[in-house]
Amino acid sequence: MTYGVSNIAPSLGAGASKDMIDLRSDTMTRPTPSMMQALAELTRDDMGDDVYGEDPTINELQRVVCELTGKEAALFVPSGTMGNLASVLSHCGRGQELLLGDESHIFHYEAGG
Repeated sequence: MTYGVSNIAPSLGAGASKDMIDLRSDTMTRPTPSMMQALAELTRDDMGDDVYGEDPTINELQRVVCELTGKEAALFVPSGTMGNLASVLSHCGRGQELLLGDESHIFHYEAGG
């Protein structure tokens, strides 16, 4: 399966490369036609519950990321908010407090996460 990204850098201004991927926000990246086609061709055998490790596509993505990064494990999270929450929960548990700077990204943009 081939993956691609559309909405590549048009909003970054004149200095941006046309090949640059705009990762400022989860909402900036849109699937390409080939990604939409791949999704349309999925069957029930291609899908599963990723929470239980039953989604072959997510399992393959995490395996590839492990190889690319040289790490023994990888975890796919579909949004920046989920990634930030995972990082916070790796430092403190539910109900505990986290000290943040008044200009930190999490303070300004993740209050609803």
